[in-house]
Amino acid sequence: MTYLPKSDFLRIMSERGYLADCTDYEALDKALLQGPVTAYIGYDATAASLHVGHLLNIMMLRWFQKTGNKPITLMGGGTTKVGDPSFRSEERPLLDDAAIQSNIDRLQTVFAQYLHYGDDGALMLNNAEWLDGLNYLTFLRDIGRHFSVNRMLSFESVKSRLDREQSLSFLEFNYMILQAYDFLELNRRYGCQLQMGGSDQWGNIVNGIDLTRRVDDRTIWGLTSPLLSTSDGRKMGKSAGGAVWLSSDMLSPYEFWQFWRNTTDADVGRFLKLYTELPVDECERLGKLEGSEINEAKVLLANEVTTLLHGADAAASAMETARKVFEEGGAGGDLQVATLPADTQDGLSIVQALVQSGIVGSGKEAKRLIAEGGLRADNEAVTDPQLALSRDAMAAGIKISVGKKKHRMLKLA
Repeated sequence: MTYLPKSDFLRIMSERGYLADCTDYEALDKALLQGPVTAYIGYDATAASLHVGHLLNIMMLRWFQKTGNKPITLMGGGTTKVGDPSFRSEERPLLDDAAIQSNIDRLQTVFAQYLHYGDDGALMLNNAEWLDGLNYLTFLRDIGRHFSVNRMLSFESVKSRLDREQSLSFLEFNYMILQAYDFLELNRRYGCQLQMGGSDQWGNIVNGIDLTRRVDDRTIWGLTSPLLSTSDGRKMGKSAGGAVWLSSDMLSPYEFWQFWRNTTDADVGRFLKLYTELPVDECERLGKLEGSEINEAKVLLANEVTTLLHGADAAASAMETARKVFEEGGAGGDLQVATLPADTQDGLSIVQALVQSGIVGSGKEAKRLIAEGGLRADNEAVTDPQLALSRDAMAAGIKISVGKKKHRMLKLA
């Protein structure tokens, strides 16, 4: 960005690396200087938890509120029934109303850790409020006529799907119209002037801006963040064990803490700026550390991020558990438990136990780990894939270490 922002929010976004693009930096900056601005980010309720990939935009909302503005978290109770096709290879599974509401209820607890709601605080809204009652013919006449199919087909999120000759249903094609309508309704009802989101949402955001200009002759803006990947090319929010969930009942605070502790050296400074509130110069200093010192910066990163989501006590407990596991070889009271059925028989092989408990994905993977010396049980190297486990040992708990970074307590349910 060549424009040098004057408002606190855009300055922080620029300094910390949150910005990908904006429809008009100068106009948005001027509006932010003149007084509080209302902005929203939308979240469809397709799962029972958000994951680390969502965290960057949640932090943007947090900074937006901390700089005196009003954030809206828009729950997609209506749009989840359609599904966002952006950069997806296939249609999302459709959820019923009960499943969508259950997911929304659970997502709200995560947002409450980062934003202040209530009087004069952030707003938590659900687009089912205005989408569920739409009359189809009226909507087509009043809203649909403002959209060019030719232009919609030109968006990269749609082109990439069609270029691969993968089906794009008419239901999904309507998603971008509904999201644009969300922006129009939020502007009318709550004076919302800004939509933020990942750069994959650029086309949908621009649609909402154009629709609001055409229908109500109002100027609003869009701001996007980059889609992050780690320095070794992995998609942010994914780990070897799957998605890094933000809800503690889907991923323990210890496992969440470990994800950040295991950050690649080259990403430490960048992640400190994006996912913590430490001063920028301190983030840059820590990111330049080398050798054993960079590990201290990783612990600080893990503590800061975990404290924001799960609280200071959970972060301290995770750090102490990690110390016991790595320094003392102990199990650690908060070590995530992998369970076997209570009726598991005596003499189960280590390979079978690893697969049945979900610690590894297959017997082949378990045997490879053993052959490469990467598996330990109660801190002892496992060399025999036929190693039999006693039922008493499984009932008491066996600490399983896969490589240097993945540790589980294997126990009977």
